Amino acid sequence: MSALGLFVTGTDTGVGKTRVAAGLCHAYGARGLRVAAMKPVASGCARGPRGLRNEDALELRRAMTVRATYAEVNPFAFEPPIAPHIAAAEAGTTIDFARLDAAYRRLRARCDVMIVEGAGGWLAPLDRARGFADLAAGWGLDVVIVVGLRLGCLNHALLTAESVERRGLRIAGWVGNAIDSRFERRRANLATLRARLPAPCLGILPYAPVADWGAIAAGLSRRLRLPPGLGRRPRRSRV
Repeated sequence: MSALGLFVTGTDTGVGKTRVAAGLCHAYGARGLRVAAMKPVASGCARGPRGLRNEDALELRRAMTVRATYAEVNPFAFEPPIAPHIAAAEAGTTIDFARLDAAYRRLRARCDVMIVEGAGGWLAPLDRARGFADLAAGWGLDVVIVVGLRLGCLNHALLTAESVERRGLRIAGWVGNAIDSRFERRRANLATLRARLPAPCLGILPYAPVADWGAIAAGLSRRLRLPPGLGRRPRRSRV
């Protein structure tokens, strides 16, 4: 049996990728599955006694159900909240894809479900030629698109879906995340997304400044895809 692998991308930065990625971890974990998560490259990290730490990566690490070091969850961390490839250049380094591959393989070998969260949008660069989309393609992951529900989301969502499909990857589904409490014509926009996106809606998350992980997991759990050959397991204690 191979692990189910999902890559969580977004229609832009700040649309709720971590909320969805961690929510998926909680939802699969509630089914007793071994869940690992990864934020391969993160910028906007805080410096502490153990080095740079990214809050999104820490949230994923708290949500997953297998043991992993911080360096496995987030192999490359940069302090300024800017595009990762620019942050890497300013730090005098390059993002080593072999190092990312090694961390990914270690995590995937010990889980039933692997959740990988990108940074920024689908085509966010990682070096002069490659980006997060190349990671998803190289690892053969299905894609979950997080649509930030605000003005402009239709164009951003359709462009993202088109680019994912052009790379030959499967879109496992999309999640609408309410990030603008005053978003006008919300129902009409959601109807358009349901009609035009070539994948099922996995859930619509309400506007909530503070994440309620139980509610988010429950909202996503009804349409979860299970790893091949694996049904529900008894719930296990988290580590």
